[in-house]
Amino acid sequence: MAQALIIVDVQHDFCEGGALAVEGGARLSAELSEFLEDHHAEFDAVVSTQDWHMDPGGHFSTEPDFEHTWPVHCLAGSPGAELHEDLDTDYVQARFLKGLYDDGYSGFEGRLGDPERVGILEGEKGIKVEPEDVVSPDAPDLDSWLQEREIDSVVIVGIATDHCVRATALDAAENDYAVRVLTDLTVGVNQQKIEQTYQELREAGIELLTSDELPAD
Repeated sequence: MAQALIIVDVQHDFCEGGALAVEGGARLSAELSEFLEDHHAEFDAVVSTQDWHMDPGGHFSTEPDFEHTWPVHCLAGSPGAELHEDLDTDYVQARFLKGLYDDGYSGFEGRLGDPERVGILEGEKGIKVEPEDVVSPDAPDLDSWLQEREIDSVVIVGIATDHCVRATALDAAENDYAVRVLTDLTVGVNQQKIEQTYQELREAGIELLTSDELPAD
């Protein structure tokens, strides 16, 4: 069974000091780096997802309800949209950018992109790369990329348990992957909703375990 690790939205705006901070986000960034150092060889692929909002419509609001609408966050090309500096990306093989023009909760809505190109001068005329240029129109989505590599099992970690981790895990199950979520390598917003999320994931056939319980496939 070929297995991939999906790191969901470990970005500045979702960590302490960010526009939509989740408690424990910075600590999680460092813990994920340690996990990758020790376990990267157990995965056939390691990918990350990032909110990359340009014009997400009603997703942003000046009077957010923090359920369906949110303060401005993870603007494409901004420091807040960058992966947290404590997350070691040496083992990350691909990044999937989501929510360009919609809410983009699930990593499976993301398309392959290279956010580090923003601001670089490219071509003979030295044209600066803009945020919208780092995802090509024909870029594969996450499911296509995983299928090309014959991945059939995914392990999901990241931010936030009760929002984008939840959506990514449910979409992975819907796409017939065997899905595991590492509860000690995710952080969430609301403890009651985290517990509800856990129940929803279990009912979808998703396995919840800690990193210590993860078998070496």
